[in-house]
Amino acid sequence: MPGSETTNDNIDRPRIASIDLMRGIIMLIMAIDHVRDFVSPFPYDPTDLGKASVALFLTRWITHFCAPTFMFLAGTSAFLYARNTGVDRAGLQRFLVTRGLWLVFLEITWNSFMWRFAVDGVNLQVLWALGWSMVWLSLMLFLPLRGIVAIGLLLVFGHNLFDGIHPQGFGGEHTIEGWAWAIAHEPLDAHTASGFEILALYPLVPWIGVMSLGYAFGQVLLRPAAERARFMRFIGLEMIALFLLLRLTNFYGDHSLWQINPRGAVFTALDVLNVSKYPPSLQYLLMTLSPVLLLLPWLESARGRLAQAVSVFGRVPMFFYLLHVPLIHGLALLGARVMYGVMPNIQVRHPELPSGYEPSLLRVYAVWLIVVLMLYPLCHWYADYKRRNKDYWWLSYV
Repeated sequence: MPGSETTNDNIDRPRIASIDLMRGIIMLIMAIDHVRDFVSPFPYDPTDLGKASVALFLTRWITHFCAPTFMFLAGTSAFLYARNTGVDRAGLQRFLVTRGLWLVFLEITWNSFMWRFAVDGVNLQVLWALGWSMVWLSLMLFLPLRGIVAIGLLLVFGHNLFDGIHPQGFGGEHTIEGWAWAIAHEPLDAHTASGFEILALYPLVPWIGVMSLGYAFGQVLLRPAAERARFMRFIGLEMIALFLLLRLTNFYGDHSLWQINPRGAVFTALDVLNVSKYPPSLQYLLMTLSPVLLLLPWLESARGRLAQAVSVFGRVPMFFYLLHVPLIHGLALLGARVMYGVMPNIQVRHPELPSGYEPSLLRVYAVWLIVVLMLYPLCHWYADYKRRNKDYWWLSYV
């Protein structure tokens, strides 16, 4: 990166195809959830197993894998950025701080507006958590790798110990202490006196831990293929075993306990998978990151046109992210105009649904396919543009 000290200005290592492919898969899955939010919102929570169908629950559940994987691989990408560019620690720290603050700015401005098509609030979501996690990772780079791993494990495994502490214990969400605790550990949905909404769904503490572990995971990718595959399979299977142990015993790691569902065995099984994302519980992170580790070795050998096409999205995930929300939101408004003759104010948490509206998963997947097909040529062009213009430092920020 121009302006950064490097140990070798001529380093030009190839991208790791499995990482791009995994990110591409995650971006496509993420878009399903956002299409459902805008195009076909349901009048109840899709994870409410007293009301939701199996198909609706699984449509929501599969998207749980997105945020943890994106956060984990963002940490890995920071490690690989240093390796591929030869930048020293100070240069990597500057990159993480500037990129992190840039993501926070994008969340507060571009992304919040595109989710709302209004200036009545801010949505502090994945870009917010990514940005501040990068800033914190920059500080942890003063530690040896083992120290970063230790802190990451402590945050991921230990943050559920504080589930019983809430902002009310600090005087409520309208106090500085209560607001800070909510931002750090649990979701926040607050309004100012003027009605301006502050919606923070991604508490920072566990996500900082996930990115820290993702950074350390970069070391694993430097090992020979067979060795790293064995390591990933071993850790992935151990995480699944630990998830099942903690979940089936309701012992620790998630405040939402599973129970026998009166709708039958299938819904009871789904309740075992119905863990908490806000904030991401230990059980949630074990459930979502373990399959990723198991899948990565297989993706290393994935070939063919489909793998190449999906990898395009993984090479430019931020570009895809910044475009897909306004596209989906705009299509939702256009669809409402065509189908119902109105242009409703579609807010994800408080949608104004037109008379005669009925939710439809078929519509969700149809619109999702349209969105993917519309964004593919743009992402392909931008990925190629980045490849041909590596000396443009600003491209690493989008």
